[in-house]
Amino acid sequence: MASAIASLLAGLIFGLGLILSGMGNPEKVQNFLDFFGAWDPSLAFVMGGAIFVGLVAFTWARKRKTSLLGDPMQLPSSTAVDKRLLTGAALFGIGWGLAGFCPGPAVMNLGTLRGEVWLFVAAMLAGMQLQHFWDRRTRS
Repeated sequence: MASAIASLLAGLIFGLGLILSGMGNPEKVQNFLDFFGAWDPSLAFVMGGAIFVGLVAFTWARKRKTSLLGDPMQLPSSTAVDKRLLTGAALFGIGWGLAGFCPGPAVMNLGTLRGEVWLFVAAMLAGMQLQHFWDRRTRS
């Protein structure tokens, strides 16, 4: 139960941060990526803050064996920068630039009931399933 409450609170804080920062607004995101047009640098501060918080949190987490709720700490172990990672990053960036959404803001925007958001989330979920299928197929 404590884990579910902690997850809910973390999700609410994350969603509030997306709203306050403007990350949930695809036009703001696309303007951030438009260096030669209506460039809006404000999201660089949001990303810088997120990187800082992430660095502090991961540094702290690496020193622990369990989470604050007692669950085993599960951190990524791979540090390889390979074709798979670069391809995934490129696809993520292309999708983010074209749609103005990444997964968190897209899920948050489902509440707007806009068709393009639902289409994006459906395509994102289909892409995730295709990746799992491809991964199982190539590793067998």
